[in-house]
Amino acid sequence: MTAFWSWFVAAGTIVFIIWCIWLVSWSAKQGPQGKEDEDLVGHKWDGDLEEWNNPAPKWWLYLYFITIAWAVGYMVVYPGIGAFEGTAGWTSEGQYEQEVQRAEERYAPIYEKFSAMDFDTLVQDEEALALGGSLFASYCTTCHGSDARGAPGYPNLTDGDWQWGDSEDAIIATLTSGRMAVMTPWAQILGSDEAVDNMVRYVQSLSGMVEADAGTMSAQAQFTTFCAACHMPDGTGNQAVGAPNLTDDIWLYGSDADTIRTAIEQGRNGQMPAHGEFLGENRTRILAAYVKSLSQ
Repeated sequence: MTAFWSWFVAAGTIVFIIWCIWLVSWSAKQGPQGKEDEDLVGHKWDGDLEEWNNPAPKWWLYLYFITIAWAVGYMVVYPGIGAFEGTAGWTSEGQYEQEVQRAEERYAPIYEKFSAMDFDTLVQDEEALALGGSLFASYCTTCHGSDARGAPGYPNLTDGDWQWGDSEDAIIATLTSGRMAVMTPWAQILGSDEAVDNMVRYVQSLSGMVEADAGTMSAQAQFTTFCAACHMPDGTGNQAVGAPNLTDDIWLYGSDADTIRTAIEQGRNGQMPAHGEFLGENRTRILAAYVKSLSQ
């Protein structure tokens, strides 16, 4: 926050509090004028129901003064007046770090006992999987779903298809550093709508969804030239670069012609965010074991 906005917020806050004090004080001094016609405010309902200008009860006014005093005390102790940090030195970041530290002191020993366990054994350990399931529910269900079956653009973790590999190192690398899967658009390179349509049918033919005809096979040379570097010449994919296997019946975005055409014409950009910084090594490994167990 710049100095200008700090003073702007502080001045606005102080002026508003002073105004509240004046308003409540002024209201407390108002009372009946002693004349019946001056005590009425002129509002009338149902013929003879009229509003009188009577002062608010004292206890009600005292509550307003107490509220204002509480607000002033709060802003002295906690930040609320521009850049003033408050006498307590409280910050949301500091409170978060304290909570993280308390959680670490409480749960770190629980996760620590699994650190020396072999990964394959960890995948079968019920206690470790229970912890991993809890971590998955907290950090992964937003994208992969509570059942881990994913959605269009978010991989299904319960099948045997692994875009980046299912080894311990591969899964931990995915969780720790995240993944960026990029498919470039190919419409201009292929050259025509007919060429794109042929490529769509050729990709579908790799998994047996359509029968290959002359037009479909005409795209084979372009596939070998442009696509084989990532998807391999036979279409089985390359886990080193996260290129999907095109020969099975598992499709990340969908297998219909329109969806495949969109991928070819516009490309794809899939991103898995990194979780290693806030999970830590032991939690990441336990979560990796849980994710591996889902496919078994």
